[in-house]
Amino acid sequence: MNRLEMYRRFHAHRERWDVIVAGGGATGAGVAIDAASRGYDVLLVEQSDFGKGTSSRSTKLVHGGVRYLEQGNVSLVMEALKERGLLLQNAPHLVSNLGFVVPNYDWWEAPFYGIGLKLYNLLAGKYGFGASRILSREETLERLPTIRTEGLKGGVIYFDGQFDDARLLINLVATASEQGATLLNYAQVTGLTTDGEGFVDGVSFRDAETGEPFEARARVVINATGPFADNLRRSAEPSATPMIAPSQGIHLVFDHSFLAGENAIMVPHTSDGRVMFAIPWHGHTVVGTTDTPVAEAALEPVALEQEIEFILQTASLYLEKKPARGDILSVFAGIRPLVRSGESGNTAALSRDHTIRIENSGMITICGGKWTTYRHMAEDCVNQAATLARLSERACVTGHLNIHGFHPASAKFGHLWMYGSDAPLVGQLEESDPAWAEPLDGALPYTGAEVVWAVRQEMARTLEDVLARRTRALFLNARAAIRMAPRAAELMARELGQGKAWEAEQLRNFQQTARNYLVG
Repeated sequence: MNRLEMYRRFHAHRERWDVIVAGGGATGAGVAIDAASRGYDVLLVEQSDFGKGTSSRSTKLVHGGVRYLEQGNVSLVMEALKERGLLLQNAPHLVSNLGFVVPNYDWWEAPFYGIGLKLYNLLAGKYGFGASRILSREETLERLPTIRTEGLKGGVIYFDGQFDDARLLINLVATASEQGATLLNYAQVTGLTTDGEGFVDGVSFRDAETGEPFEARARVVINATGPFADNLRRSAEPSATPMIAPSQGIHLVFDHSFLAGENAIMVPHTSDGRVMFAIPWHGHTVVGTTDTPVAEAALEPVALEQEIEFILQTASLYLEKKPARGDILSVFAGIRPLVRSGESGNTAALSRDHTIRIENSGMITICGGKWTTYRHMAEDCVNQAATLARLSERACVTGHLNIHGFHPASAKFGHLWMYGSDAPLVGQLEESDPAWAEPLDGALPYTGAEVVWAVRQEMARTLEDVLARRTRALFLNARAAIRMAPRAAELMARELGQGKAWEAEQLRNFQQTARNYLVG
């Protein structure tokens, strides 16, 4: 999968597309897979890199949402739990089962949370990940050796899913490509085209690398741009009422010692009314998240000082080793594309159900939802798009469609486990050049071969693409990623046929972005 081949596909397509998708995050990629696997002609355009926005900045969980059960949204929980099971089935190389412990410091917590989590597991039915149970104080400490011991009475354990969000997104793009879709990153939509009756029938877009403009026509255009959905809606209808209530969430990353062991912590109630997680991820500890309403979405959101302090303070209530600012290896922020509900400013209370809207212009907008339910969202959206565009009726097949990289035992590939069935090919690159087999920095396992693979096979175009999303270096350890950057830029330049000026520009841009992941 490479960008040159995608543009060849685009130029070879002389007729109207069946479906054009704007947006290359989880929702857009899911729609592209669903539509292409039904046999429809699909074009997807993304303004930046695949997963640049919300889809690479999640809490790294594939879950039903315990909090939504408490809110009484049983249908959403059941839908998400089923989709969680399908994701484990279809992408076992990137989705895994993880134990979550709710520590109890009051006598009533064990029976209270124990009953709720048994219901949570019951709703999963045949897609369950394991039975929940009450833990003694000793069992809780065995599973969470770094938990605060003062006043600890025990805990409740339940099981949910964990994944690497950006890696899954890249594999979804590859799957869509294998199903026949054409997908272009760094292709920013500059406008919408209309037919003789004023209905949207295509997009204008610009290749961000060359500046060349293009147009494409389709039977139906789907707006899957997440937090930026209202921008595209206003392109078609300037007076459109806003749908999106953007909310920012941040996560702090620490070294493994803050959460030794293989289990996560789930705190069901924080002072801002959210759930807080501390999870082991890629040999590090990720703690989050916040829920802060923001006026508008940014492509590169920045953590607010009060958000950082909130997570540090909340985590210190549960971890024996209290994390401090100097312990933060990286901080990342993401924007939730929540659907507005009245005039409430409390985004934590807004529904995580998805919304599909057929605009007056004939364009379809899909927004809201959550990572776990991306496949179901896509199925729903393509069903409605096919009806609207009068496409031939074809059944959805994604419920049992293996995601690119599918491998049931990818752990055997060692540090390349996240590549699944591609791991041996990346391994061959390491063997082909001893210098490519060396880690780019001692703090992280990523090698030069992974940089080369990202450029050759995964449409990586910038240094940030490689260090933030093809590998997860920037999200795990920002300073280590900065140290890795010169060598990675050199390898990329060689693969892309670029010179020293390109390397220097990439390094400047990356260092500027990386500052947002550092805490002073």
